[in-house]
Amino acid sequence: MTQQSSARPFRVLGIQQIAIGGPSKNRLKKLWVEMFGLAVTGNYVSERENVDEDITQMGSGPFRVEVDLMQPLDPAKKPAVHEPPLNHVGLWIDDLPKAVEWLTAQGVRFAPGGIRKGAAGFDITFLHPKANEQFPIAGEGVLIELVQAPADVIAAFARQA
Repeated sequence: MTQQSSARPFRVLGIQQIAIGGPSKNRLKKLWVEMFGLAVTGNYVSERENVDEDITQMGSGPFRVEVDLMQPLDPAKKPAVHEPPLNHVGLWIDDLPKAVEWLTAQGVRFAPGGIRKGAAGFDITFLHPKANEQFPIAGEGVLIELVQAPADVIAAFARQA
């Protein structure tokens, strides 16, 4: 399935988020909120995704980085958002649909679900952590979230280039 690499039609702009899981958000909040001083900016609960997460952030404006502190609603169910503790890394992408199309053509494996709205309201999709025969490129054990960057983030990163 892997085609000859052509010019990449998108850019990875920067880190949008990291997601950290544990059996209890309270222990995570002790470090990230109380010790490091990150502000809790929201909460997201999804039975389908088996997650109760507090959304925190560091930095500001288009360069802010979200730190999601996640615990499973049911530790016995999948997905197990607390295993591994560093659940996933989210990357700002300037053109998510083009990125998905191009990466798929290159043999990158995506997790089920396609492009959809994420917890923070941005369009997202996930690269699968494990490759297979049909899609030989994956996260090598790491779940990677691609996040459509809004216009202000795209413009801010363009000014930095």
